[in-house]
Amino acid sequence: MTLFLCPIYLLDISQSWVPAGMSTASQNGGSGGFQRVKRGWVWNQFFVLEEYMGSDPQYVGKLHTDLDKGDSAVKYTLSGEGAGTIFTIDQTTGDIHALRSLDREEKPYYTLRAQAVDIDTNHPLEPESEFVIKVQDINDNEPKFLEGPYTASVPEMSPVGTYVTKVTASDADDPTYGNSARVVYSILHGQPYFSVDPKTGVIRTALPNMDREVKELYQVLIQAKDMGGQLGGLAGTTTINITLSDVNDNPPRFAKSIFHFRVSESNNVGTIVGTIKAHDLDIGKNAEIDYSIIPGDGGAMFDITTNEHNQEGIIVLRQLVDYETKKAYTFKVEASNAHLDPRFHGYGPFKDMATIKITVMDEDEPPVFTKPSYTMDVYEDTPLGIIIGAVTAQDLDAGSSPVRYSIDWKSDLDSFFEIDPVKGTISTNELLDRESIAQHNITVVATKVKNPVQTSRVAVTVHVLDINEFPPEFAIPYETFVCEGAKLGQVIQVISAKDQDLPMSGQMFSFRLPQEGMKNKNFTIKDFDNTAGIVTLRTGFRRRSQEIYRLPVVIEDGGYPAQSSTSTLTIRVCGCDSEGSLLTCSAEAIFLPVGLSTGALIAILLCIIILLVIVVLYVGVRRQKKKETLMTSKEDIRDNVIHYDDEGGGEEDTHAFDLGTLRNPKAIKENLFRRDVKPEAGSTPRPPIASQDSIFYMLFIFIYLFIKVGKYVFRI
Repeated sequence: MTLFLCPIYLLDISQSWVPAGMSTASQNGGSGGFQRVKRGWVWNQFFVLEEYMGSDPQYVGKLHTDLDKGDSAVKYTLSGEGAGTIFTIDQTTGDIHALRSLDREEKPYYTLRAQAVDIDTNHPLEPESEFVIKVQDINDNEPKFLEGPYTASVPEMSPVGTYVTKVTASDADDPTYGNSARVVYSILHGQPYFSVDPKTGVIRTALPNMDREVKELYQVLIQAKDMGGQLGGLAGTTTINITLSDVNDNPPRFAKSIFHFRVSESNNVGTIVGTIKAHDLDIGKNAEIDYSIIPGDGGAMFDITTNEHNQEGIIVLRQLVDYETKKAYTFKVEASNAHLDPRFHGYGPFKDMATIKITVMDEDEPPVFTKPSYTMDVYEDTPLGIIIGAVTAQDLDAGSSPVRYSIDWKSDLDSFFEIDPVKGTISTNELLDRESIAQHNITVVATKVKNPVQTSRVAVTVHVLDINEFPPEFAIPYETFVCEGAKLGQVIQVISAKDQDLPMSGQMFSFRLPQEGMKNKNFTIKDFDNTAGIVTLRTGFRRRSQEIYRLPVVIEDGGYPAQSSTSTLTIRVCGCDSEGSLLTCSAEAIFLPVGLSTGALIAILLCIIILLVIVVLYVGVRRQKKKETLMTSKEDIRDNVIHYDDEGGGEEDTHAFDLGTLRNPKAIKENLFRRDVKPEAGSTPRPPIASQDSIFYMLFIFIYLFIKVGKYVFRI
């Protein structure tokens, strides 16, 4: 079968196997069986133009088979996509027509099947074959920007060629056929500020130093045209809104160079004095401004902060101002950008200065005391009307009004004090007792005569001091001794004193001999710093001559009024070794050579007492038994008299032991101490500990006493 295309014919001849009897060779007497013969179908690819606008159906092509002899014996059939609806075939001639206009962008090709059959029997003359009808593209679609309109931004002051954005247009026509889909970009509106690459659609800056403060928004119109931009091509357009983003290329500027403000001297610290503003053409963080006060005249009295919402500088009072001290302040304020861009340092300093002049307004103020508070001291029982102190207040205003003083009655309900209304002197109005109230807290009010509404108050603390009521006395009971071998001028005792008056710490005492004791030839007193020493005036003290001396000591304190007392110090004459350490001085010293302490002696005596109690109990029980025996044998025994005559040992028993050997002077030498200096804490000598020899002698004495008691018991 041959396909005739209009207007292009592409012949495709193929071979097929047919029965030999039906071939030409069989008719010419060829050999029997099958042989390869030329196929009757000749194929062509059909094309149909899209968007056909003619009144008649569009001719596509023609089907024809070699078996068709033109006698109308062959019928052509068509099946597949669009058969009968889009495409139709003449059954006799094989002509194919398109019934309606086609759109390649909707469907680019159709696949159909053709067959030649016998018109009478409807039997296929050849097998069914498949062919394609392609819709041939025409330039019927303009380029379209699917994402438009576009928005983009680029920093101001950017150099030429800075990338802005990229646009892309798509064309629905066939890119493989002709130039219908080849797009070229161009700028219709937006020059000379921007340019576009004709092939890629990349938009870049075309002018240097575009300033946002001059013009911020640019609207660029981009055209995309197919057919390579040639005449007759279809075009599409889109709009790009390009914004210049801000950079910090402008310094802040004050609208004027001098600002005037006023502040009252009665305003508190933190009061807002006024606001100033430096204008910056930039926006956002590039317009953030830091305000600062340049050190100079009066700048320390004020402070300035930045309002983050409107970038204003807020001037506040940092210290209290006084009209009488200074009536005006002048200082400079600097405004600078908080965020600088190093690319624009060459544009100049990004800061500006302005002068601030502040006038202080005079106010009628209350009097001012010379001190924030007052403290006074007075002794208890001070007579009435005695001045204990004074307060002073003055009016610092220009009028300088006189001031009158008074005591707030709520702070002195019992009227212990009164104040002179003109001089401000405070005196006692009642007797004060420190034991009842040790401290009075009163409030003094100062009032202006010209304007009584203006008053000031100050706290006055009155301490009631304790009167020196108690005389001093020795700090501790002293046991003073002087060695028989004491030297002239030797300090044998250091004494101190105490006082029951308050305060206990910080008291001062002095020591001396009474007037009648100045003639004492044995001892004198040397006054130290709050202590005193007992000093010998001679040598040769002997116990045989005089064992005890009594020295009167006058102690005087430093209180008001001064109190004094006379205490007697007892001084014993004792035996000391060559180093001045005590050997014997009292009855306790008799036992010290033995090497026994007082506790050890007491323990021995307790043992003896317990032993005697046991013996007495034993004797009592024995007598009771003997009495019962005599009573039972009373009838037989007329008389039972026991006579025992044994004389005690007496002095013989005493001389039987060498008691002198019980004394051991060496046992206490290790614990001797000196009394000519003041003993330190923890330095008191401890009683000597009993040695083994002492224990032996103690047991010996115990046995001796036990024998004596035994003799007495047996004698009984």
